[in-house]
Amino acid sequence: MKRGGKGGPRQPGGGKQTAGPRKGPGKGSRGKPPTMRGGRQDRFGGRNERARFADEERAPRGKIGSKFGGGERSERSPRHPEARGAPRRASKGDGPRRSSGAIRPTQDERERPSRAAFPDVAEQTMRKPEPEPVSPALLAATKVQTVTVTPDENGMRVDRFFEARFPGLSFSHIQRIVRKGEVRVNGKRTETKSRLEAGQSIRIPPLQLAAPKLREDSPQVLKDREYLHSITLAEDDDVLILNKPMGLAVQGGSGTTRHVDGLLEALRGPGRDAQKPRLVHRLDKDTAGCLLIAKTRFAAAALAKTFRTRSARKIYWALVAGVPKPKQGRISTYLAKQEMEEDSFMRVAKHGEKDAVHAVTYYAVVETSAQKLAWISLKPVTGRTHQLRAHMAHIGHPIVGDPKYFNIENWELPGGIQNKLHLLARRIVVPHPRGGTIDVSAPLPPHMQQSWNLLGLDAERFDPIVDAPDED
Repeated sequence: MKRGGKGGPRQPGGGKQTAGPRKGPGKGSRGKPPTMRGGRQDRFGGRNERARFADEERAPRGKIGSKFGGGERSERSPRHPEARGAPRRASKGDGPRRSSGAIRPTQDERERPSRAAFPDVAEQTMRKPEPEPVSPALLAATKVQTVTVTPDENGMRVDRFFEARFPGLSFSHIQRIVRKGEVRVNGKRTETKSRLEAGQSIRIPPLQLAAPKLREDSPQVLKDREYLHSITLAEDDDVLILNKPMGLAVQGGSGTTRHVDGLLEALRGPGRDAQKPRLVHRLDKDTAGCLLIAKTRFAAAALAKTFRTRSARKIYWALVAGVPKPKQGRISTYLAKQEMEEDSFMRVAKHGEKDAVHAVTYYAVVETSAQKLAWISLKPVTGRTHQLRAHMAHIGHPIVGDPKYFNIENWELPGGIQNKLHLLARRIVVPHPRGGTIDVSAPLPPHMQQSWNLLGLDAERFDPIVDAPDED
């Protein structure tokens, strides 16, 4: 995909950004005034709805309801067991014996702001890492087996079922065996996103065993745990909210080895039956901001239901080209996935078209810069792939730095603004699985903070998206 003029996109300090999106069927040309092709855009509002929405927004932000007792967290017992045993005695065939030492965290916990943090890792005797024995479940996975869905697994997606039953299986391997029809539910083919019911019979083909996982006290696990600690916004016994940085994938894929789902393995507790934290929603690789994680199976089931019923409120911030008119509106279209040679994107489709799904987004202009750029607040009602990026491009105001959907030819990137996706999952508000409310906000990522400073935008400004009504 080309971006920019003949010389391509300029580096920070001035440049062009002209990514042309792949177009699906239908008429229309790039660069035209914002029109709705295949969708509907209108104002939102209503006095009663605005008042109700504004009242809800007055609640304190950045807290998880009553679970933290008003934002303060109680100390919990250390999760990481102390090192056991002494260094093994050197045998005749061993090399030089190492002196006993200690592995300490890379940063003193006391330097961090007060929060529910991972406890300090106890001093551990240096010894040769030994892989944990392969669990009986994984040993049984080397042959065809038939299992029954338990009541605890009722409503679980097929891919989540495999992740829970067989920790260490790669996401791509799960997708492959389901796509090939090797997995059968009550004797029939299924899909990774299909929901299971208690009592159903599942045929499981031979699975590829992953390499034995690292010990809990291995340097790599400690490093991953410390990294997750550094990007945690809030946490309690059931949920974890991360401030996902731009460029970090949420799940693995072709050529992706480092991702959030893999890092979460470092938070698995001791013992073979310990649970690994689970993803309950997704963010694009280049979208920064709030990512909600379930730490227990109970929380995962409750939060998954919350997202299915659209009870979760998510607010995004974006920097877009031009200023949308009207300044507050609703975008309603159908989206369908368009496959290309080595890429794919979401295009606006017609109602009734194969695989087309309905997508609704509310938007509001927060502030503008010389009528060339606008800070937009977005509230997605549905959660479709690339929904916000496709919708803003559809109305003629693509998100700055979007390599896939920016569709304005010869558009000049203002000097000093980095050519990176300017999209932030700013805030998430959802019911807590055990009562109360999760309400957490993420700060601007570095590249967006730089743009806000250059354009003189005030991140503390009132966000008019509070006027957007809720939809079922």
